[in-house]
Amino acid sequence: MMNDDVFNRLAPFIRDFIYRNNWNELREVQVEACKVIFDTDAHLLLSTGTASGKTEAAFLPVLTEITNDPPMSVGVLYIAPLKSLINDQFYRLNDLLKEANIPVWHWHGDVSSSHKQKLLRNPSGVLQITPESMESMLMNKNRDLMRIFGDLRFIIIDEVHSFMGTDRGIQVLCQLERLQTFLRTKPRRIGLSATLGDYTMAEEWLASGTDRKVITPMIKGSTQKIRLAVEHFYDPSEPEKKDEAADAEETAEEQPKSSAFWEYIYDKTLNRKCIIFTNTRNQAEYSIAMLRQIAELRNTPDVYFVHHGSISAPLRETAESEMKETEGPIVVGATLTLEMGIDIGRLERVIQLDAPNSVSSFLQRLGRSGRRGNPAEMWFVCREEKPSGLPLLPLRLPWKLMQDIAIIQLYLEEHWIEQPRLQKYPLSMLYHQTMSTLAQLGEATPALLARRVLGMAAFRHISHDDYRELLLHLIKLDHIQPTEEGSLIIGLNGEKVVNNFKFYAVFPDEDEYTVVAESNAIGKIEVPPPPGERLTIAGRTWEVLEVDMKSKVVNVKMVKGKIKTYWAGGNIKTDNRILERMRQVLIDKKDYPYLQKGAKDRMAEAYFFAQNTGIDRYNVVNMGGKSLCIFPWMGNIDYYTTMLLIKKLCGYMLNIKSIGGQAPYFITLKLGSGETTAESFLETFKEAFSQPINLKYMLTDEDVLELKQQYEFKTPKFDEFVPVSLLKKSIIYDYIDLDRIREKINGWRAFHEQ
Repeated sequence: MMNDDVFNRLAPFIRDFIYRNNWNELREVQVEACKVIFDTDAHLLLSTGTASGKTEAAFLPVLTEITNDPPMSVGVLYIAPLKSLINDQFYRLNDLLKEANIPVWHWHGDVSSSHKQKLLRNPSGVLQITPESMESMLMNKNRDLMRIFGDLRFIIIDEVHSFMGTDRGIQVLCQLERLQTFLRTKPRRIGLSATLGDYTMAEEWLASGTDRKVITPMIKGSTQKIRLAVEHFYDPSEPEKKDEAADAEETAEEQPKSSAFWEYIYDKTLNRKCIIFTNTRNQAEYSIAMLRQIAELRNTPDVYFVHHGSISAPLRETAESEMKETEGPIVVGATLTLEMGIDIGRLERVIQLDAPNSVSSFLQRLGRSGRRGNPAEMWFVCREEKPSGLPLLPLRLPWKLMQDIAIIQLYLEEHWIEQPRLQKYPLSMLYHQTMSTLAQLGEATPALLARRVLGMAAFRHISHDDYRELLLHLIKLDHIQPTEEGSLIIGLNGEKVVNNFKFYAVFPDEDEYTVVAESNAIGKIEVPPPPGERLTIAGRTWEVLEVDMKSKVVNVKMVKGKIKTYWAGGNIKTDNRILERMRQVLIDKKDYPYLQKGAKDRMAEAYFFAQNTGIDRYNVVNMGGKSLCIFPWMGNIDYYTTMLLIKKLCGYMLNIKSIGGQAPYFITLKLGSGETTAESFLETFKEAFSQPINLKYMLTDEDVLELKQQYEFKTPKFDEFVPVSLLKKSIIYDYIDLDRIREKINGWRAFHEQ
């Protein structure tokens, strides 16, 4: 039944659209969104599952409002994290609005200048934009902003969870506060997300810098069935990891042999519409190249595509359109670029290689399948190299398999989802917004610049003394320059940064080379191989013909042969709660119903091993000789902090020769002379940790730079322009929680022979 009260309040063209598309009813999320927009003046947060109709829930009442009272400028600003998401929504909205005389504009780096000029001549309707293009507009269209946005009514932010706790999220909120100075209105905000834990933090984020409350309707929705399976394989090393001698013996035409692992994935995707999610571009490329080779050997169709940020836009769009329009089987290897809500039609199955890094990522990926009434289906496939000889103690645990189980159980048992880490000292963004604001103003006194920048909610914890220190540092670097009248302008070195189009993006740059075959761009790689070498991109193997170092172009031709990729690893940051739940998996020793035979057998081995070595009960274990292994059961940030504290507090006292491990799973120590047992190490560490710790004194400049890299995997883009003294404050106040770590370490136990 259609909710008549809400339905009758919608604009006539929307009611016609609903009839033409044979909607039997408005979904609950759409009804509740209409009530908030029509009956209150609050912001709106919509958090429901993937494919639940959130986009329509936002736009149906919003478009009705601007139809009933047409704005004199752009009326709706839609901000999304990905160009592909904007493109997808652009076509969806065009279909809805083609009879309503409400234009829809999309604006990002791939949009033609002629399309943008049409908007500038007649600003109206809906503008869909990325944060990077919004930054460019604020800096370069300063004189036009009031004409373009003066009567703005609504701001819709899609995939809110992808912005929260990130520099891009800070960028978006700063942009909205800067834009407000050009508006005659106070636009309402609407946030959309499929994966939010505590709504309170999301509501605070959405309302940041405004005086409106946020309403989050509690949507019951329908209980969707899910199908989960987890399998494990002992798999040989991938070909690109072979030693040099073996690599030299391989001829150009030889191909990597498939294994039970790859045959299993091939069979699970055969004749189905699937996404294979991986955590790195390397894995996405390798998986599709392997499946394509197996398909060729079995004489089955080539239905394989790759989708990640280093693939050219035309090839990504081809993969998206094939998924949406093809009724037959198709398999796409992807990273997080397909986690977002792009319409890909009916997907039958999701495959996850190894373990996702978060519960949020698991839910986003699971939600890609199971649309149109079908169960959501996700198969986790883990692999390890078969141990040879007697491997190190910590390498005898199936870490990725345990992580899969922990992530699944955290959701099934607790519906727990990670919360974003909000920074008090977002210094990279402080630099960025300082330079962007100064470029927008052209010239400003220090007082005006401080008022504009520190007045933004994201920087409320930055003191005027800290900001003065940053400005003085930037003057020394000639990023800003004082005038004779006492104002500030962009300096010569600052112009080199600000006038580069890469300045608009706040995520770290990658120095990439464009791969070109027959004048068509295939994608980008980080390291160019020499002519004659092979590389794998877009799931195919290519031979390098020529490398133009000046223009950063790699010319290639397609060949058959070994698979070799040229990207660095991805972000593997994992929350403390996941590591704690992994330990609980070892302690509980349960037979989880979704485990397949290989996974059951491997976990049985792990349970037996943990029970006999005490790994499930003890945190510090002797590995023989003068080697110790520490199992912190902490996420990446606390893991690296603990490693630092061991070095600083115990390094000299215990004569620690080396410290290593595998983040965030275990730490290994090699000690020097003297008898040091697990018990004596732990006693020494706890005693040292119980003393007052002055982090300002303890941390050297080198520690600060190393920790930033470890905590974030890639140092925030503009940290290089921030004084180390301020970066140290960020480390101390935003990352290190000594009380939390001390509480955990006080509960540690050391293994000893009975």
